[in-house]
Amino acid sequence: MKVKINIDGGSRGNPGPGASAYVIKTPEGKLLAQEGHFLAHCTNNHAEFTALKRAAQACVLLGATELDIRSDSLLLVKQYLGEYKIKNQNLKELIDQIRQITESFKTVHIQHVPREQNKEADALANKAMDAKHDVGCPPANPAPKQADVQPAPKPVPPATDGNSTQPKPAMPAAQKPALAKKKASKPKKGPQQLDLFDGF
Repeated sequence: MKVKINIDGGSRGNPGPGASAYVIKTPEGKLLAQEGHFLAHCTNNHAEFTALKRAAQACVLLGATELDIRSDSLLLVKQYLGEYKIKNQNLKELIDQIRQITESFKTVHIQHVPREQNKEADALANKAMDAKHDVGCPPANPAPKQADVQPAPKPVPPATDGNSTQPKPAMPAAQKPALAKKKASKPKKGPQQLDLFDGF
């Protein structure tokens, strides 16, 4: 699955309180996940790299294979591509973590875009900074694989000594139409139903 990602990060004070943000969509523009992550103390560069790391982690959960990443930070793009050196040791460790994550994808394309083409991620980062906590809707954890699902243990009937009464048999499924209908009417939840900045 190919996805389009916009990332942004910032710090009020540099260093100071900041946030990183990502918005992930399909190539057709359908919103898959978005998150603004509040950072109590960081630099602009650390916030930008954190946005890239969290976006890559989100893409793993989404099952994406091809990433088209866009950032308005030319420094981040050049450093990720290895065209600019990274002098800060903390950023070096962070970019190493990012590269380990992105190795699992089929293709990773990253490009620099003007700030006006990155408004959604920028707005999300600012919302997190204003709120001083995480905002948005990160991708849900994937459903467990069939091999990981353990079957429920079979109930053991209670021992009888001649004086105890036998338990009543369970009501047949045919006599439970209301319960079945209730379960069937539950709406499915998932990141594919997101609206940008929905709920905050």
